[in-house]
Amino acid sequence: MRATQSVGPAVPLRKRRRDMPRAAGRSKVRLAAHSRGRPSAPAQVAYPIGALARVAGVSTRTVRYYEEIRLLRTARRFSGGRRVFDGDALERLRFIGRLKRLGFSLAEIRHLNEVFALNRSTAQMLAVLDGQLERHEAGLDVQLRELLALQADLAAYRRHIRTRLQSLRRQTLKHRMRGRRP
Repeated sequence: MRATQSVGPAVPLRKRRRDMPRAAGRSKVRLAAHSRGRPSAPAQVAYPIGALARVAGVSTRTVRYYEEIRLLRTARRFSGGRRVFDGDALERLRFIGRLKRLGFSLAEIRHLNEVFALNRSTAQMLAVLDGQLERHEAGLDVQLRELLALQADLAAYRRHIRTRLQSLRRQTLKHRMRGRRP
């Protein structure tokens, strides 16, 4: 224990985790340190829900929701009910985030999870993912064509409005000129 310079009764400092005996709840699994970088996710590292959420770039509420709808495996719990996730959960959250950024719905992501869980085959899951990516790409092609057509319509209508505006300005100018002449 460290000596303090305060006056008054001595208050014992909180025990550090490494000072606790294993029987008192100290696990052999190393808890993930708070990291600002994007560490690799070794399977032996345990992430409390807050650290997992922070590293994955999501909220703790999102982690709980993904666990509830079974996109993430149910976390182990320490005494006191604290959720602890492994490195696989971090990789899965990153994968879910990437798919969401690509426009995938949670239902599509759940389907990929089901394919993988049913067959335990990465190759089959990737084949299904490839088909989904192809459909998303085709959908984007359609949307791009529609947006380009919309852009052309807007440009044509804007030209029409400008022509009409110039015509109205000329008419207004003529009327003003007539009103000033005797």
